[in-house]
Amino acid sequence: MKGALIILLATILIGIVLYIHDRRRMRKTVATGSETNNPDGSLPRGDMETEVAKGEEECCGQHAVCEKTSLSPLDTEIVYYDDEELDRFKGREPLSYSPEEVEEFREILMTLLPEDVAGWSRSLQVREISLPIEVRDELLMIVGELRGQQSLAMEK
Repeated sequence: MKGALIILLATILIGIVLYIHDRRRMRKTVATGSETNNPDGSLPRGDMETEVAKGEEECCGQHAVCEKTSLSPLDTEIVYYDDEELDRFKGREPLSYSPEEVEEFREILMTLLPEDVAGWSRSLQVREISLPIEVRDELLMIVGELRGQQSLAMEK
């Protein structure tokens, strides 16, 4: 019993240390300015996003599938997803949003169909609207899950 408690406490302690380290790394990245948009207008690629983006370089030949999960704008056409009110955030920094504004982005993200999430992200990039960091992480998880489901379907 004592051994299980020690293992549990050690696991919790390691989790807390890793969480603090990740938060400091994020702050340091933002402070150095590497969280700003890339010269081509796309969002910067974090570790998880880089992994997701590796599949973008190789086309599977099914362009409709590739375009549904690509986060990079393929053209400059603006598509609205009943989110015209977000245009007021054009040019804002990802860390400058209030909690209410973050919730506004999150609410729109959660009401989208999964196959519309990547298109919404591309639309925001073309409109020069940066996502709050918290919402961007959620968006990346949804797109990653969608890509995983598509790759499983292709294997069958």
